[in-house]
Amino acid sequence: MTSTGDFEASVQRHRPELLAHCYRMLGSVHDAEELVQEMYLRAWRARDRYDPSRASLRTWLYRIATNACLTALDGRARRPMPSGLVTESEPLGSLVHGGEATWLQPLPDSLLGAGDPATAAIDWGSLRLAFVAALQLLSPRERAVLILRDVLDYPAAGAADILETSVASVNSSLQRARARIRAAGMPEEQVTEPSDAEQRSWVDRYMAAFVRADIPGLLHIVTEDVLMEMPPMVNWFTGRENYAAFMGWVFDKAGTAWRLLPVRANGQAGFAAYRRGDGGVFELHTLQVFTVTGGGISRVSVFQDPDVFAAFPLAQKLDG
Repeated sequence: MTSTGDFEASVQRHRPELLAHCYRMLGSVHDAEELVQEMYLRAWRARDRYDPSRASLRTWLYRIATNACLTALDGRARRPMPSGLVTESEPLGSLVHGGEATWLQPLPDSLLGAGDPATAAIDWGSLRLAFVAALQLLSPRERAVLILRDVLDYPAAGAADILETSVASVNSSLQRARARIRAAGMPEEQVTEPSDAEQRSWVDRYMAAFVRADIPGLLHIVTEDVLMEMPPMVNWFTGRENYAAFMGWVFDKAGTAWRLLPVRANGQAGFAAYRRGDGGVFELHTLQVFTVTGGGISRVSVFQDPDVFAAFPLAQKLDG
């Protein structure tokens, strides 16, 4: 790797999985993209010290990326979802803004080049919003250990080498991290999910009911224990009854004229919702991402953040 072209050609194929890695660590699309660029710069400066007899290029890049993330996270607040921050809310209570809280952001599938052969190394299940939100409950080092061991399948010795620590330290951190993930309600083993086509079918049905403001129709699509949360508001709640009460409030306050555009984020189906405003123009209102099970939609994650909108990107208005 003696020239810029040789280096870029060698590392570019790892970019999607490294971006996914930095996103899992940081919970921010913008920060993850910045860290990948910083990682490339660090790697370029250190390229003459890379020894392929000691580690593969992929492992060497993961070492640089992981430690860059740990440095970036030093002293920085975690990025939770509301359900990991406050107790459950009343669905018709006053919406409470999270103020200066920094929230977990969804990751557009398009940034990873979904469908490109380079994405084959990505564990899409580990990008699900619920799992990444659970990672935010861990300390940065616990987060790194869990990802290296349980997502990327590095052996304890390999993770210790990447983190420049002992195997005993890695094993201790992994034990704590797994316990916290279990306490957050996330199973250690990946649950079998419906296919992408099945997920899209559930969400398409949801979209059709949404544009009709058909609450009974929506209730046939969400699960009995559906969870809804909507950063930057800290309010969140569970159950069909609470969900129905809240959606009734939404349609009463925001109207029943909507246009929806399908999106994909975190390997999950969703849509951007545009509400009809003055003059008949539809204005960007929210971006919604869904967790889909075999029995319906179990989690509705609603975002109303300009930084989230910009990451996809989404037009601010649609003509009526």
